[in-house]
Amino acid sequence: MLAVEKTKLDGVLLIKPYTFEDFRGTYTETYNEKLYKENGIDIDFVQDDISVSSQGVLRGIHGDQNTWKLISCLHGKFYFVVVNCDEQSINFGKWQAFTLSASNYHQVLVPPKHGNAHLVLSEQAIFHYKQSTYYDPAGQFTYKWNDPKLNIWWPIKDPILSQRDEVGHRV
Repeated sequence: MLAVEKTKLDGVLLIKPYTFEDFRGTYTETYNEKLYKENGIDIDFVQDDISVSSQGVLRGIHGDQNTWKLISCLHGKFYFVVVNCDEQSINFGKWQAFTLSASNYHQVLVPPKHGNAHLVLSEQAIFHYKQSTYYDPAGQFTYKWNDPKLNIWWPIKDPILSQRDEVGHRV
């Protein structure tokens, strides 16, 4: 079973995989091509990646023109933001936030031309994503996490950032 919900951003989906729970713990199927296709998610994923970060680390806003991403949290908890970065779209700059955690098992499908970022809320978190294209650093864009044009609300004032995320740049 799989619950798929549309969000306020076109093409962005909130996915709630079924979780079985008993006295031993829990079991969640994080991806099943057949079930996803039955729910309208007909994307061929070619690469899986994880990043492990500590509390207060903010990564992003990153994206590219071609890649679909399926995002989940394998451990811990993070505040996840998706931003429409398609400058040709009437919805450019619109964003939506989600809380993803190892206890809610939710996933977010992020379309091309959308950036994503996450802020680690727990002591440590493991960010997992499937990609529909192979990672190409030259094709990436980055927006500054606190870009006033985007006006994103973050539950932190002074996050831990990489130089790329501190400066922000567009490719």
